[in-house]
Amino acid sequence: QVRLVESGGGLVQPGGSLRLSCAASGKIFSITAMYWYRQTPGNERDMVANITSPDNTNYADSVKGRFTISRDFAKNTVYLQMNSLTPEDTAVYYCYAKGYSAYGWQAWGQGTQVTVSS
Repeated sequence: QVRLVESGGGLVQPGGSLRLSCAASGKIFSITAMYWYRQTPGNERDMVANITSPDNTNYADSVKGRFTISRDFAKNTVYLQMNSLTPEDTAVYYCYAKGYSAYGWQAWGQGTQVTVSS
């Protein structure tokens, strides 16, 4: 079983920055890809960014140029550096990962609240 634990959320003023972290633990063996999603009340969970290798990242149009996803392969950790935050970035941010050990696996983190407000 694989567990994901997020950290780094909080309250920030518009224009500010936050860095989210998500650490994977358990029977990992290999991680294929790691993702960040976000969700606001009454809405679906939307993909923000994903990373498979250091040179293979994807971003939602709404965060391109402001957010950067990175991954520490040795620590099984993914990061989301969020700059130039706006109130529209307010959401619960979730980490998601998939990979394989004896079998394929996928896991979600518990979520971390990001609030952008003056």
